[in-house]
Formats: sequence, C-alpha cells, structure tokens
Amino acid sequence: QPVPAERRLNNTRVAWLTPEDPPQALPPVHAALKEPEGLLAAGGDLSERRLLYAYRHGIFPWYDDGQPILWWSPDPRCVLRPSGFHVARRLRRSMAKSAARVVFNEDFPAVIRACAGPRRSQQGTWITTDMTTAYEALHASGWAHSIEVREGGRLVGGMYGLAIGRIFFGESMFSVEENASKYAMLALCRVLEAHGFELIDCQVVSEHLLSLGAAAMPRDEFSALLAAACNPQKPFAIWPTDPISVARLRESGSPAALQ
Repeated sequence: QPVPAERRLNNTRVAWLTPEDPPQALPPVHAALKEPEGLLAAGGDLSERRLLYAYRHGIFPWYDDGQPILWWSPDPRCVLRPSGFHVARRLRRSMAKSAARVVFNEDFPAVIRACAGPRRSQQGTWITTDMTTAYEALHASGWAHSIEVREGGRLVGGMYGLAIGRIFFGESMFSVEENASKYAMLALCRVLEAHGFELIDCQVVSEHLLSLGAAAMPRDEFSALLAAACNPQKPFAIWPTDPISVARLRESGSPAALQ
C-alpha cells in the first residue's frame, strides 16, 4: 500500500503543480520515484480535464485529508482481465445462497461515501471531501460509475471507478456483508467482458486482488495498452438496466447473458 503522508511529503524531488497548470504538466510516468514507489507529482487540482488526462496516462490521485494532492504511477501495476476473475468454491457456495442483487449507477453518492468509511484504512480515509465532489462530477458527466450490491433494498457492498474507452479504472470497494464487494467485481467483469473491455486497473498489487485473479503488469506495458485502449477517449454507457441476482450471476457462464 502507498506509504503514510509523513513519509511522502518529506520528499522534494517530485514536480509541484498549480491549479492553473494544464493537465499536460503532469510528468511522464517514467519520472515516478522508486521510494516512495510510484510518487510522481504533487498539487494541481481535481478538475475533470486533469483527472481524465491522468487516468489515460496511468496516473491516479491518492492523498490524505489536509495534505496536497499527490499523483501516483506505481510499477508494476495491478490489473485484472475481465475474463480472469477467479470464482473460488467458497464464493460460489456463498452466491448460491445469496438473496442479493447487483445494480449499476443507481446511487453513486452512497457508494463513494461508503467506500470513504473508516473501514477503508486504519489511518482514516483517503477519499476526501474534494475527492468525493470530483468523482460525483465525473459520474454526472458519464465517466464514473458505481456497481451496487443490495439485499432487500439495503446497500451491502459495491465499488466505483471510471470507464474510459475499453479500460475500467477501479478506485475503491466496500462490503458490510461478506463477499458483497466480490459480487460487485464479478458482475462488473461480466459486463465489461461482454463489451470488449481490455482490463480493470486495480492500481496497487495486493494479496487480496491477486486471489481474485489480478496480476502485476510492468508499467511500460500498461502505458502502451492505455494509449491504444483509451483512444478514442469516450465514456461507456451500456450498463444493465435491470437488477442481476447474485444466484443468476453464479449460473451465467456467458457475459452476453447479462447484457
């Protein structure tokens, strides 16, 4: 995981941006530091133009409340192919008994606020008020999306991220019921696979993500893939309009069945 703020901000070798700097002022990703791993720049703002430019170039913001915006591009990158989600036997058994349903983009604000809850990090949340506002604006303009897991109408898990071209950039997930975020990820994978997406960016490698089928990809390879798959830069809008039962998700081997 990225290092604590007190270690990050002592480093003065990163580029410092102002809100007036254009998005192109973000340095090339090969300029990112080795220690802390992937730190590329500080400052700027969270405008739609800057965020879209950053994601298309393999850069994302991550910082603590009260600190400057910090921009990251770790090497390697954690990625998940939509067809590669690993459904373990235990998860399959859980899905068979679940009454949950998955929906898309019904309540983006509720999802991002749940992801910002204290369970996200023992040191507090990195999803600041400014981050929440910025991603809600991206949702309103069609770039950011939520995948929501509900039981009896109650939000029990989910995730959010950005879809640009044929790449989904995952940002955060949460669960208040066991496996709920995994249900969201599997539903997302099935939909993206049906529509020819290349991969889901999971940002930083973790044992949990690797257990779900993610893998480490060298940054150079990741950047080259983004250059092709995010071009043209366009949002994705073909999400299922009806709820998908988790039991149906378990039984559906064909991603086309969820369209």
